[in-house]
Formats: sequence, structure tokens, C-alpha cells
Amino acid sequence: MATVTADHTATTHGEAAAAASPRSALALHVALAALAGFVNTSIWGLTGGGYFWPVWVWIGLALSVALHAVIRRALRAPAGPRRAFEAHAGGSAILSGLLVMLWALTGSPTFWPIWALLVLAAALAVHALLIAQGWIAPGRERELAERVDELTRTRRGALDVQATELRRIERDLHDGAQARLVALTMQLGRAEEKLADRPEIAQLVRSARVEAGSAIAELRDLARGIAPPVLADRGLTAAVESLGKRSAIPVEVDVDVDRRPPPVVETAAYFVVAETLTNAAKHAGGAPARVWARAGDDELVLEVSDGGKGGADPHGGGLTGLRHRVEALDGKLTVTSPPGGGTLVRAELPCGS
Repeated sequence: MATVTADHTATTHGEAAAAASPRSALALHVALAALAGFVNTSIWGLTGGGYFWPVWVWIGLALSVALHAVIRRALRAPAGPRRAFEAHAGGSAILSGLLVMLWALTGSPTFWPIWALLVLAAALAVHALLIAQGWIAPGRERELAERVDELTRTRRGALDVQATELRRIERDLHDGAQARLVALTMQLGRAEEKLADRPEIAQLVRSARVEAGSAIAELRDLARGIAPPVLADRGLTAAVESLGKRSAIPVEVDVDVDRRPPPVVETAAYFVVAETLTNAAKHAGGAPARVWARAGDDELVLEVSDGGKGGADPHGGGLTGLRHRVEALDGKLTVTSPPGGGTLVRAELPCGS
């Protein structure tokens, strides 16, 4: 324990010394410059005065100290655009001060440094504007930004492919396995009728028909968890209208989506409506619900509300799953459900290119 404490103390003292080193160097520079200026001024006084030539020495010494201070300040800034701007601003200030001092020493009636000062100010303003617009960025930040853009594009592409593949699977289940099982159930039913005089065999056929019916129900539930064919064939408006008609409570549908969003966005919107209407049928006490949706150029916004008792838990399993589905697309899902005031679920889904 003592060793750890000693190491920590040594590290702390080392960091303090490193931080104090530039400050000490600047202080030493100021002291040496002041000493050099005092010596030159003393020499001027001892040689009989006259033209005060030490002024140029003082200017040179002040210029070196100012440059030292500007460099030190710039190095304290984080590496990147801010450090470059600090150095630019400090250098411009030193040059401006030098020009004004030279004008004062020459005694010119015309303030000729004005043009140089305007150029320096304009250059500094342009530098600041470039940084503010993000046109000047450090290499690491630029690489990270490009990487984030690339990951966003590839994720969106992967989600689109996934949504398309899920819709294909749903269609295959509906038109393939499910249709074959329905046909098998019908055939088993006819076989059972013909075996009325052989009850033991008829019972086996009946059991097979029941199992086939259970398999059909499971396939329907599985397909319902992917997406309905009407969503792929006719779009979100028709799919939501179908949900409203099948709902156990009255549902008003007001959906205006002229341009179809990407499949992954359309699927997410459908499941937001489906899950929310299911929750409303369970917990709203038979109160009516309303589905509203509008699509712009860059965003699809939909709201599902009911007039029930409210008090829904935004962090419940179903709503949390919906939130994750929406947030995976960089969207936003909010739930407003005050006690006694009904429930409103709002989803905002980006649908731009």
C-alpha cells in the first residue's frame, strides 16, 4: 500500500512539474529580457544619452517574449483546429501591435497600419468561419466522422436487406408451408369421414388433423411477427387499415403516406401501430383508438392514441422493444400516458435517402 501511495505521489509531482515547466520558462524569459533591456538602457545613459536607440532593443525583446507567450498558449489548446486558430490569433495580435508601435515611433500623421490590420482581421475571420463550418477538422476527427457515415450507410443497407429477406420468408411461409398444411388438414378431414366405421384409425387421423391445425396456427403467429403480405403489396396505409378493421376496439385511421418509405422503415412503422393497438385493446377498457401518420421528404411521423385510463409504463417490455426497433433506425419513440388521460405513442422515423 505504501508503494502504491509513493508511486501516486511521484506521479502527481511529475505532472505538476511538467505543468509548471513552461510557466517557469516564460517567467525566466521575461526576466532575462527585462535584464537585457535594462543593461542596454544603462549603456545608453552612460554614453551620454541622445537618440534613444534602446527602444529598438526593447521592441525586439518584447517581440520575443510575446511570441513565447503565444506559442505556450497555443500548445495548451487541444491539438487540431483550435490550436492552429490560437496560434493564428496570437501571431496576428503581435504583428498588429508591432505595426501600431512602429507607426507611433515614426510620428506619421497618417495611420498607415490600418490596411494591414484590416487584412489581418479578415484572414482571422475567414479562419474562424472555416472552423465553424467544419471545413477544417483534425485528421482523427475527420476519420471518425467518415467512419460513422460509412457505418450508418452500411447499417441502413443491412437493415433494408434484412427487411426484404423477412418479407420473402413471410411470403414463402404463407404461400408455401402454410398452404400445404391447410391442404393436408382438408385431406385428413376427408379421410376421417371415410373411416367412420373404424374408430381407432379415425382417432389417429383426427389427432394428425389437430396437430396440423396447431402447426398452421404457429406458422400464422410466426408470419404475423415478420410482416403481413398486404404491407409489401399495398403499402403502409392499407396495412394499417387492415389492422384497424381486425382490432378488438374501434379504430379511426388517418394515414397519408403518398411516397412509400424504405422497407425497413415501413416495417418498423407497421409494428409500432400493431403493438400499440394490441396494448390498447388489452388495457384501454374498450375505448376507441386513433392512428395518424404523415410522411415528408425526410421523416415519417405516426401517432397511435387511445382514450383509455392511461398510466402505461414506457419501460414495459412491449414498448421497450418498439423503442429499440425505432432507435435502430435513428428514429425516436415517445410515450405519453398520464393517469386518466389516455395513451399517446409517437414515432418519428427518418425515411430520407
